[in-house]
Amino acid sequence: MDIQRLNAMLSLEPTLARESRNEVREGASFGDVLANAIRQVEQDQRHANEMAVRLAAGEVEDIAQVMIASERASLSLNLAIQVRNKVIEAYQEIMRMTF
Repeated sequence: MDIQRLNAMLSLEPTLARESRNEVREGASFGDVLANAIRQVEQDQRHANEMAVRLAAGEVEDIAQVMIASERASLSLNLAIQVRNKVIEAYQEIMRMTF
């Protein structure tokens, strides 16, 4: 397998989206970070759906690309759910505190 094919397989999302995923602005609020993460989950879901449609249409040569996109979407959604659960737990714990 040559380098260009390997790079094409690994670049399942646009370069701009990958760069923005790793970018956390200094001084950004928790709400901004959370909103950004939710947007990324939505983008991963859309990309996985697009890849599945392309596979059904016969436009995708390598099924591994579709599987990787699908797994990435699944993992990002599961991570978002776990973060939500932890935020809810923390909120409930704070509400139980007595002052």
